[in-house]
Amino acid sequence: MTQATTPAPLTRRARRESDTGAPRPRPKARGVLSEVLLWIAALAGLICIVLVVLAFTAHITLIMFRTGSMSPTIPAGSVAIVQQIPAGQVHVGDVVTVDRPGQLPVTHRVRAVEDGASSTERLITLRGDANAQDDPAPYPVSTVRIVRFAIPGLAPVIVAFGNPFVLGGLTLGATALVIWAFWPRTSRRVRNAPAATGDDQGS
Repeated sequence: MTQATTPAPLTRRARRESDTGAPRPRPKARGVLSEVLLWIAALAGLICIVLVVLAFTAHITLIMFRTGSMSPTIPAGSVAIVQQIPAGQVHVGDVVTVDRPGQLPVTHRVRAVEDGASSTERLITLRGDANAQDDPAPYPVSTVRIVRFAIPGLAPVIVAFGNPFVLGGLTLGATALVIWAFWPRTSRRVRNAPAATGDDQGS
C-alpha cells in the first residue's frame, strides 16, 4: 500500500505567490548601486592608466597653477594638460611652461621668439596675462611644455588626493566596495522555499 503524506504547510510568501501565480518582483536598488559604484571606480582607474600611458608615449603631463599670473585665461587653482615639444615649434601667443634652474617652472604666454646659440635652441620672451610687463629676461630653451587646455578649480582636488589620509580612506573604501559587490548572497527565495518531501512506499 502507498501511504499518503501530509503536505508541508505553506509559508505566507508561498501562499501569496500561489494566489498571484508568480513571485512578486523585488527591488534591486542594492544591485544597481553596486554596479554604478563599480563603474565609477573602473572609470577612475582607466583615467589613471591613460594618463600614465600618455606621459610615457606622448610626453603629456599635468601642472597646477598656484598663482593668478595667467588670469583670467587660466585662474589660480587650475590644472593644465601640457605636452613637451621642441622649442622650434613654439609660436608667439602660445602658453608654455619653462623650467628654471633652482626655481619653480614658470607658465606664461610667449611674446617673442628668437634664434638661440644652436639650431635647436630658442630665446623666448614670456609674460603672464595678468602682468603689465614681460618677464625680466628671455629664456634660452631647447624644449618647452605647451599648454593644450586647462581645467579651472581642479588643483585643490588633486592636492587633496595626495593627502595620505585621503588615499588611505579611498583605498579602504574601494576594497569595501569590491567585497560588498562580489560577496556571495543566498537568494531569499531559496531560503524561504519549503523543503521537498517524497512519498514513502511500503507493502
